[in-house]
Amino acid sequence: MNNVIVNIADAKMSNCLDDILVTYSLGSCIGVAVYDPEVKVGGMIHCMLPLSKVDPVKAETHPFMFVDCGVIRLLTMLFDQGLVRSRAIVKIAGCSQILDKGNLFRIGERNHTVLRKVLWKNGLMIKGEQIGGNASRTMRLEIATGRCTIKSGGVEYEL
Repeated sequence: MNNVIVNIADAKMSNCLDDILVTYSLGSCIGVAVYDPEVKVGGMIHCMLPLSKVDPVKAETHPFMFVDCGVIRLLTMLFDQGLVRSRAIVKIAGCSQILDKGNLFRIGERNHTVLRKVLWKNGLMIKGEQIGGNASRTMRLEIATGRCTIKSGGVEYEL
């Protein structure tokens, strides 16, 4: 198996059955995995912030940093590879309050809200999620099977 690392403010897509997409350190960031079991194509994104309007210049150079423009770009990449909306399996993780103990900025919560809106506008529903709390998470998507796992606090489980 070949681990394909999805860095912070990054997205990757694959149709290689040996690939496993992996992203680490999902705190207030949101990780989104999208998979089509028929054509066996999947993608993953690790977004930091909900809206690109806070820094349009950064959004041009690093679109995957933002949920609103990054997820759209990932979906476009996947649609170009044969993903069909009705077969798409979407799973998400992250949105915790690791650095925002006073709940002042609510970045995780805002990331989740914007993601749900983007998915809804694109006719997609979330099939599984592990969000909130105050733990960091690792997310993995196996391209061969579509199996999506979350690891947090030394425990791994399937979404």
